[in-house]
Amino acid sequence: MMQTLCTLRRWLRGLEPQVRTRLECSALARFQPWLERRALFRFQRQPLARGVAAGMFCGLIPGPLQIPGTLLVCAWLRGNIVAGGVATFYTNPLTTVPLYALAFYLGALVMPGEQTLPAWSSVAPAGEFSVQALATWMQALGTPLLVGLPALAALMAVLGYVAVQLMWLTPALQRKRRWARGR
Repeated sequence: MMQTLCTLRRWLRGLEPQVRTRLECSALARFQPWLERRALFRFQRQPLARGVAAGMFCGLIPGPLQIPGTLLVCAWLRGNIVAGGVATFYTNPLTTVPLYALAFYLGALVMPGEQTLPAWSSVAPAGEFSVQALATWMQALGTPLLVGLPALAALMAVLGYVAVQLMWLTPALQRKRRWARGR
């Protein structure tokens, strides 16, 4: 596992020069000083962790606003844009319904009173999936969903941040333990 983490770190560090050369040749070249100050394309531990956290948080924003939201949050937090954009892909058509159900249950824990998850069959009697049925189901989730989505997004952001920190530091901690044993 340590070998895999070290390889991943090397690969991420190898991306930085490629991104920089592409940035110098693109229309964004004039913005490079601003982008550099913000660490938006640095593949180091802190910018990567902040970028993943931003992507995990903004991944629960509906539809086409995920990537623009992630770009804004990465610029604000000085996180890596590439890591943030990639992290938003944990939400997709297969994971949206389970994540929204989890957000509903999380919101129901916080809200007073008993909250029940509306059945899919009440929205789509034949059981077929459609965008209209999904929109109606999400509307039926109501206030617990509105409370649970930001809570779940914050939880996912914290987990993403901690995961990157641990992944980045694990090889160093293992080397330190081996060195201490060898003494």
